[in-house]
Amino acid sequence: MIFEMPRHHQKKNSAPGGGSQRQLRVGEQVRHAMADILAQGNVHDADLEGHIITVPEVRMSPDLKLATVYVMPLGGHDTAVVIAALERNKKFLRGEVARRVNLKFAPDLRFRVDERFDEAERIEKLLRTPAVQKDLEQDLEQDPETDREEER
Repeated sequence: MIFEMPRHHQKKNSAPGGGSQRQLRVGEQVRHAMADILAQGNVHDADLEGHIITVPEVRMSPDLKLATVYVMPLGGHDTAVVIAALERNKKFLRGEVARRVNLKFAPDLRFRVDERFDEAERIEKLLRTPAVQKDLEQDLEQDPETDREEER
C-alpha cells in the first residue's frame, strides 16, 4: 500500500542542502557581489585593508530579506577584528550589494566566521592519530577485497 502526502504538505521547489532554488541562487549572487566588493578594496576601513577575505557561502532567509554572510580571513587570523569591521561597514556593504544584485529589497547582512576550515583540520588531525591509523590498518587486514576494489 502506497501513501502519498497531499500536495499542500510537500515542500515546493525544495533544493538539496536546504532552502529553495531561489534562496540558493540569490545567496550565490550575494556571495559573488560580496567577494567582488571585498576583493576590489571598496570598503575603506583600516582593519580590513591588511586582510584578504574569502566569502565561501551566503545563506538567504526564505523571504530573501536576511543574508548570513560566512567569511574567513586568509590564514584564519584576526577573525573577530574582521567581523567587527564588516559589522561597522554593514550599511555601505548593503548598499553595494543592492546595486549589484537585482532584488525588490536589499537584504540585511549578518556576518559569521566560516568554521568549516577548522572542522576539516580537526577531522584531518583525528585521522592522523595513531589509534585511527591502527584501526584503518586492521580494517585493511580483515577485508583485503576493499583494497583491491579501490585500485581498480
